[in-house]
Amino acid sequence: MYSKEYMVRWCVYHVEMILRPAALALVTIACFPAFGQHALSTRDFFYAGGKYTGPAGKEVMAGQMYVEVLRPERVLQKYPLVFFHGAGQTATNWMGTPDGRPGWADYFLKQGYIVYLVDQPARGRSAWHPGANGPLVMRPPSWVEERFTAPEIAHLWPQARKHTQWPGSGRKGDPVFDAFYATQVESLASAVETETLVQAAGAALLDKIGPAILVTHSQSGSFGWLLADARPKAVKAIIAMEPSGPPFRDAVFDENKNRVWGPTDIPITYAPPVKSPAELAITQEPKPDGPDLVRCWEQAGPPRRLVHLQGIPVLVVTAEASYHAAYDHCTAKFLAQAGVANTHLRLGEQGIHGNGHMVMIEKNNLEIAARLQKWIAGHVK
Repeated sequence: MYSKEYMVRWCVYHVEMILRPAALALVTIACFPAFGQHALSTRDFFYAGGKYTGPAGKEVMAGQMYVEVLRPERVLQKYPLVFFHGAGQTATNWMGTPDGRPGWADYFLKQGYIVYLVDQPARGRSAWHPGANGPLVMRPPSWVEERFTAPEIAHLWPQARKHTQWPGSGRKGDPVFDAFYATQVESLASAVETETLVQAAGAALLDKIGPAILVTHSQSGSFGWLLADARPKAVKAIIAMEPSGPPFRDAVFDENKNRVWGPTDIPITYAPPVKSPAELAITQEPKPDGPDLVRCWEQAGPPRRLVHLQGIPVLVVTAEASYHAAYDHCTAKFLAQAGVANTHLRLGEQGIHGNGHMVMIEKNNLEIAARLQKWIAGHVK
């Protein structure tokens, strides 16, 4: 069996020789691999949620969520995985990497999971209607470079200097960066609208497919808490990859008031009950828990509890070089204070170094996926 490196050199040689006909078939196989096809049995899609809206005769369906379902050749796991992408992204985040390596969908198919990939409502393959949905925002390449692909250059937060795992320079004009930026799309500007739509469509999805493990990333972090709140019996675990946070206030780039309900921008169930976020008394820690960490906001006095999330295994994952490294501990502490037991996994402390925010497509993405699978195996019965 030839090594991958040998086959790449072989490809280059025959491409330079203008693809001799006798070698064409082998060039196709070696140079253009179809990652994951050995683990994939069927691929289907459907839409979850949505409703007709608009004046009679001009109705449109809005709020529906595109769902792609990948099935392995052998289903070995009891519960499927549902992957929710972050802002500016679509389900392509999970399908592969911008430099052509296998993605998390392929990895978890190999583990025997059914995998569901979604495009958030009003995003990607889920229709956005100007008359039904709010405005959109799009991030320029410089924003993506500073926060995702080359944060070590701008160095906007202390941990950024540790970033080493992006496959390429991370700058506009680099082929890998350009391939990644080509996947970026407009997102709804309103977090309230986004969370409202996803909670409705996500609940409809869980009603259709049954119990599942939710994997969220970044902006979609609030979806895990909201879907567990809406369908607690259908959520068997939540893996929150650098979830939106920290609770109540932004950090690192500004200190704007956000997530007024704690982990979310829309109502979530507390006990004792809360009718308005103004009823949540909050206070800021007098000092940070350690160097290069922010001071967390937490509930003051006897804390209210997130009753529907209790008993659900929760994993909060933080990369070593991401801006989330400064504040994800606040999300983990807030959940614990609200009665939600959770594991906060800092990848650097597990010997997985150099990652930025886009962990699922960086060079060591499959090493991280394996660490997630280990946690699932130990916590989801």
